[in-house]
Amino acid sequence: MLKTALAVAACALAFHAHAALFEDDEARRAILDLRQKVDAVQQRATGDIQKATEDNAQLRRGLLDLSSQIESLRNELAALRGQNEKLTRDVSDLQRTQKDITQGVDERLRKFEPAKVSVDGKEFVAEPAEKQEFDAALAVLRKGDFAGAQTGFVAFINRYPQSGYRSSALFWLGNAQYATRNYREAVVNFRALVANEPDHMRAPEALLSLANSQVELKDTKSARKTLDDLVKAYPQSEAAAVAKERLVKLK
Repeated sequence: MLKTALAVAACALAFHAHAALFEDDEARRAILDLRQKVDAVQQRATGDIQKATEDNAQLRRGLLDLSSQIESLRNELAALRGQNEKLTRDVSDLQRTQKDITQGVDERLRKFEPAKVSVDGKEFVAEPAEKQEFDAALAVLRKGDFAGAQTGFVAFINRYPQSGYRSSALFWLGNAQYATRNYREAVVNFRALVANEPDHMRAPEALLSLANSQVELKDTKSARKTLDDLVKAYPQSEAAAVAKERLVKLK
């Protein structure tokens, strides 16, 4: 019995030992499988992390490149704005220069273009040179250079025989001749004024100056007739009032 019991016990122990060994092998295999799975997971995780790190680095490089491009574009835009502002200023300067040039050309052209003038209550169109010569001769007369004024007005009348200044030029020429005692020529020019333009503002004065010249020439009869004509033709003029006084003295 004892032997049998011992044998049974030995078998039980052997069975339990075998079972324990079997269980240890399974556990080791499970552990190995688990480790392999963990290693695989770690490897995949490491790969994913490396890939993510690389992707991250690439993304950062992309962002840096993009930032650099944006900065470059900003610099180019700023440069373009600066160029645009400069071009705007240049265009504005050119426009002002063109305007100044145009105004200058217009002013120079106006110096050579006929212009409306008003002399002795009469308006007409005159060439710039024509006006300049008349004004120059009149300025000489006003300075008291009567001989020079005669030369200037004679030259003017010969150069511009159809000028609107003609009657005024004849009047001042006659006065310059009267002042230099060239009475005969003065008579001719005063008569020409009245004959050519009896409605001229200077016509009454021309008749009075004509009578004065005739008196200087001792032609009293002609002087009286001239004064009579003056009073009849221009009764409201100041010259007519003076003529009436002269007529009394000539009687």
